[in-house]
Amino acid sequence: MIAKLKGLVDAVGEDWAIIDVAGVGYLVFCSTKTLARLPAVGEATQIHIETHVREDHIHLFGFSQPAERDWFRLLLTVQGVGNKVALAMLSALSPEDMSRAISSGDKAMLSRAQGVGPKLAARLITELKDKVVQIALSPVSAGQTAASAPLEAGPLEDAISALVNLGYRRVDAHAAVLKASEVSGEGAVAGVLIREGLRILGKELAR
Repeated sequence: MIAKLKGLVDAVGEDWAIIDVAGVGYLVFCSTKTLARLPAVGEATQIHIETHVREDHIHLFGFSQPAERDWFRLLLTVQGVGNKVALAMLSALSPEDMSRAISSGDKAMLSRAQGVGPKLAARLITELKDKVVQIALSPVSAGQTAASAPLEAGPLEDAISALVNLGYRRVDAHAAVLKASEVSGEGAVAGVLIREGLRILGKELAR
């Protein structure tokens, strides 16, 4: 299973790039945002890979950021979303935009992506609303136990880190989580703070 490629950009197309790794050219399908971040042909790059193996082919999908790969995997869990639609969504929306749209129920924002109509947008919101929080929380607690965590790494810091992992600036995440704490009350767990923080960020960015 290929998880990452490190080599030279050999060629770039409308929705693909060829990465030359030690003389072997790997065809990688990418969103337009990932393609835009690639350096010029002949220059070195590193790209995160999602490998799909089927009976008749092996397809590689490339992402400039791990968060984009996480969203690609998550989008494919929704009925009606295939590889092409998932890449179209990642071309139209950043991970931050995706989190905001799903948490706030913004079907119009999701429908910016080619192939996403109102019905599919509604399904994405219904099926992924709770999973947005799970994606945010998973990197926060990885490799860290309650006993080993520093004193300041409580629900507030976990929620801030989770929002940063979803693509928000730390200063905005910090302000949103503080407001969320006031609304949710003392003792609120990280998941509650993340949901409320996303709602607050969605409102502020919609102004």
